Amino acid sequence: MIPQRASHVVSKMPCPSKAVIDQIGGEKAVKQLVETFYDFIEAHPSGRGILELHQDGHGLRHARIEQFDFMCGFLGGRRYYFEKHKHMNVKQIHEHVAIRQIDADNWLICMDMAMAKCDINPAIAEKMRQTFKNVAKILINT
Repeated sequence: MIPQRASHVVSKMPCPSKAVIDQIGGEKAVKQLVETFYDFIEAHPSGRGILELHQDGHGLRHARIEQFDFMCGFLGGRRYYFEKHKHMNVKQIHEHVAIRQIDADNWLICMDMAMAKCDINPAIAEKMRQTFKNVAKILINT
């Protein structure tokens, strides 16, 4: 189940006790995860299509910053993205991008590889994976 409000606004990932961001090592771990994820986007064949989508937009440098800002809040930490943009609506964030099933699948593949490389606890990674899958589904628009 993804946490959401109207219009697919995702506030943060559910966690019964301690915030996921704290369970994985705080903002430093989120930064490492985001950087590793985008390194895979740039270097791994599964990232090729996503790389092209970002090149049509603001580019990967911008994406790395925005992903970190969003992910911190999404995982239960400070909501930097909300502070800057006044929303956490993932559909609105991606509305200008044609996202296919293959793009969602490849995003998930790259995130799986990043979580593994960053040594995120497998049980926590699985919870994150399930939430990411749910979010990816709602972003498919073509």
